[in-house]
Amino acid sequence: MKARNKAKAMVGAALLSCFAGASVYAAAYKTIHKVTYFGAETSSISSAVAIPKGTASFWTSGTVPPVLDKDGKTIYEKYGNTEKQGEGILKAIEAQLKEQGLSLQDVTYLRVYVAPDAALGGKFDYQGWFNAYAKFFNTKENPTKPARSTVGVSSLVSSDWLIEIEAFAAYPKR
Repeated sequence: MKARNKAKAMVGAALLSCFAGASVYAAAYKTIHKVTYFGAETSSISSAVAIPKGTASFWTSGTVPPVLDKDGKTIYEKYGNTEKQGEGILKAIEAQLKEQGLSLQDVTYLRVYVAPDAALGGKFDYQGWFNAYAKFFNTKENPTKPARSTVGVSSLVSSDWLIEIEAFAAYPKR
């Protein structure tokens, strides 16, 4: 009997916390009419992005580095370092967006996977990625600062790839 009462109390507490949590979020809800970026002005990325209800979106699959030199003997000759690979990927994403009538200014979120670079002693070259990002976002030409996750992973599908990027964009209201 004690186990049954304990189970009922646990279920009741769980339901109560769900309703309490839902009411907290419901109270903070505010209608938005355009994509809105949140975060510190000094940060190169947004801490959050709100997208209005009914806004069409475009998501890329994981985009990998283009081949720079098919006859290259090393990773760097064939694909480049993390920064060069990141630049190549962002150019490819920019082309995908353009085909859909979008641009990098419409990007709301980036998910980035960085693999360790053997030439750097197996360390992740996050700075290389940050340098590539800085050439495309939070610039005079493109002030957009998407929300972003950068994740270090043990490997990508090809051992020559040091970075893979997924992009999420919102179609602007016309």
